[in-house]
Amino acid sequence: MKKIKIGSKVIGENSPCFIIAEAGSNWRYCSDMAKNFRHALKLIDIAADAKADAVKFQLYQAKKLYVRDAGSADYIGKKKSIYQIIKEMELPYEWLPRLKEYCDKKRIIFLCTPFDEESADRLEKIGIPAYKAASYTITYVPLLRYIAKKGKPIILSTGASNIKEIKEAIGCIKNEGNSQIAIMQCTAKYPAPLETINLKVIPKLIKEFGIPIGLSDHSREPLIAPLGAVALGARIIEKHFTTDNRLNGPDHSFAILPDELIEMVDSIRKLEKALGKENKKLQEEEKELHNFARRSIYSIKEIKKGEKLTIKNIAALRPGKAKKGLEPKFFDAILGKKAKRDIKSGKEILKGDVLDKD
Repeated sequence: MKKIKIGSKVIGENSPCFIIAEAGSNWRYCSDMAKNFRHALKLIDIAADAKADAVKFQLYQAKKLYVRDAGSADYIGKKKSIYQIIKEMELPYEWLPRLKEYCDKKRIIFLCTPFDEESADRLEKIGIPAYKAASYTITYVPLLRYIAKKGKPIILSTGASNIKEIKEAIGCIKNEGNSQIAIMQCTAKYPAPLETINLKVIPKLIKEFGIPIGLSDHSREPLIAPLGAVALGARIIEKHFTTDNRLNGPDHSFAILPDELIEMVDSIRKLEKALGKENKKLQEEEKELHNFARRSIYSIKEIKKGEKLTIKNIAALRPGKAKKGLEPKFFDAILGKKAKRDIKSGKEILKGDVLDKD
């Protein structure tokens, strides 16, 4: 699998999963922008405290995203036009250097999804280490080309797309001389029901593209999809989070809460340890019971020299701390053979205790 690097983090096979805490537009919860900015800083604090690798925001302009008469979005459940909703959630450009500086201070990577070329330029200006391309950008070839030319890693979400469209998007990026690509399995539904997450496609995408594959999870459940994805080989996990599911805004309701984000990150790290390596061998931690509980052949009665070994005078038993005898695989081979010497009851049976011939 080809690896990419974002900041100091290597993403690829045998590297820790790269965890993105998606703040998105959840910095906004009221009309007071000063309060909203402080809330954005609070979200960064939460992501850093949860030990996520990165915290990500979204950068868009309504006039460059939707036509003015786009109407309302049914999935949001409000009559207000989507254009007006997006307009209200525009992240101020002047916040960018301050948010990036605060992330640097908190030692967490600052990421942001640009939805237009000007937004990408603003992010480039503050030294963004990578670009995230939203699912609906996958067919927006001009923007893909534009950010590809900047030579930074690109994480591409694939919600509501098919393999052909993914291949075309990857080709578009590579044609600009940029092969630093990761793609995210994603379901374009908010919230996404668990039965739509389709985790089984992750191994197929890994095999198909040979690049880091991740999961952008829009389900409300904090653990099932992320842990399942990591177990299937996902190298990036992205999850929306908020401080309160009741806050006003389209993404708050399905985002996980701070304590759930902590649990998710911690569970992924524990799962990574549990996954281990592909090779099967005796581990150092297993040696005690390997030696203590693996059966050996012992006499269960006193056996006289020349007496035949039978199931009535020998058995395969766990040795504990006693001296070990022959392995049980030799049990059938020595049955019916004669004892070479007198053997006390409870003694290990060794090769030299058995006559080769009757």
